[in-house]
Amino acid sequence: MNGKRDTSDAGTAEEGVRLDPRQAALLVEQAKRQARRQFEPYPPWLLVIRAVLALIAYGALWLSVRGQHPYAHPPAALIPVGVGIGLINVIATVAVGKRATSGISGRSRFRSGQIGLAAFVWLAVFVAMAPMADAGVSDRIVYGLYPATAPLIVAGVIWAGITAARADWRACVGGLAAAAVGAVAWLAGPAGAWAIVGVGLCLVLLERAAELSWRQHV
Repeated sequence: MNGKRDTSDAGTAEEGVRLDPRQAALLVEQAKRQARRQFEPYPPWLLVIRAVLALIAYGALWLSVRGQHPYAHPPAALIPVGVGIGLINVIATVAVGKRATSGISGRSRFRSGQIGLAAFVWLAVFVAMAPMADAGVSDRIVYGLYPATAPLIVAGVIWAGITAARADWRACVGGLAAAAVGAVAWLAGPAGAWAIVGVGLCLVLLERAAELSWRQHV
């Protein structure tokens, strides 16, 4: 009889543990946090790295041209650095985004056509500099305003469109904010545009990183 009573008591205790509302709520909250960390396409650390890279790259470009009167162009050695950092950011973002949405169907998934279009248009912006120079467009635009602002405006608008199609409204706002930074930078002149873009893009990315970090820990 003691054996039967003990078994019954043990079973009751186990059922009590399984049905404890507080523990169940805690497990659900932990699962939600883990899911946010796992499926968030743009982890905060990646955005912080991108923010620092943007500030360094555009800051170096601004320092190299701020004293030019009239404006000519950044040193040839710095132009590939700026383009390279932009490519690294695009590749890293797409890679993390594809991994985060792997196995997911519907509009939340990155499609190859969307990624290909974004990469093609972004590269086309830089390729267009050569025919502009051949056509006699001023150095202020070809080597200043255009490369400082056009890639950011184009990339921001495209990203806003892609994320809007995925109903990711926070990321859409981020893309529009980046495009707005590029538009404001156009008004700062060929030298000042590099500084405005560097600081503005850094702030946009850091704000996004802070928001994602907060969401993952609430």
